[in-house]
Amino acid sequence: MQTLGGRQFWGDVAHFRGWRIQRNVFTGHYRLLDGGDRRHASGSLELCQAALEQVRRQAAPPHVVRGVLLVHGILRSSKSLSRLGKHLSEAGWPVVPFDYPSSQISVLEAAEYLHSVVRSLDEYAELNFVCHSLGGLVLRAWSAAHDDSRVKRAVLLGTPNRGAEMADLLRKNFLFRAVFGPAGQELVTDPQGLIPQLPPPKCEFGIIAGARGTPDGWNPLIPGDDDGTVSVDSTRLDGAADFLTVRALHLGLLYSEEVARQVVAFLESGRFAIAPSPG
Repeated sequence: MQTLGGRQFWGDVAHFRGWRIQRNVFTGHYRLLDGGDRRHASGSLELCQAALEQVRRQAAPPHVVRGVLLVHGILRSSKSLSRLGKHLSEAGWPVVPFDYPSSQISVLEAAEYLHSVVRSLDEYAELNFVCHSLGGLVLRAWSAAHDDSRVKRAVLLGTPNRGAEMADLLRKNFLFRAVFGPAGQELVTDPQGLIPQLPPPKCEFGIIAGARGTPDGWNPLIPGDDDGTVSVDSTRLDGAADFLTVRALHLGLLYSEEVARQVVAFLESGRFAIAPSPG
């Protein structure tokens, strides 16, 4: 049966070649979806695992591959990274589009959904990450609590690694609290908040920041250059192997041909394809 969406209420807990088991954040029940988002089982985790195991037994023998997990930002879904995922696939990088209920749970809870999916990817010999915005913080939270020797590289796109000034301005707004949920409250620049407690990813990582290329950026409410949502300075994180800015708005990073080219370059070599910006 074709599902009706509801991606802000479901989180992935297992993947296998386009199939995935998801958990409903409100009811706690599970469903098994194929690559076309058609439901093949629903109910307990055990029931969905048994159905997925049947799919695995009928699949071709496993082979050693490298993969890229795509981790979306707040209020988004894996579909927001589909264009970038297409570029990666065409460049020889199989993608795993990870979904989590970003507006309903905290960053630490999202990291546990990610952990469950990473554990399920037993066919992959090498894992990499491409994370947009909040997705980069989810990766950092996962890296703080877990480890996997298969993880090689990650690219963070517009991630507020030092907090988001817009979250500071809006955190007490009722509508912001209602729409952005627990994770939205954690995006602030508070030195006592969650973000400063998160270590950098344990793997080699690069950062791409959206920018206007002017001292005042796109958004007058954000100090310095910015992508309209996150300041360039906030994207910086100690330990990055490379850093660059691309003229783009926050969501525009996901649709930029230049960003796609640079992501592929970093995954291949650990460096972006042009000289890094000072960082």
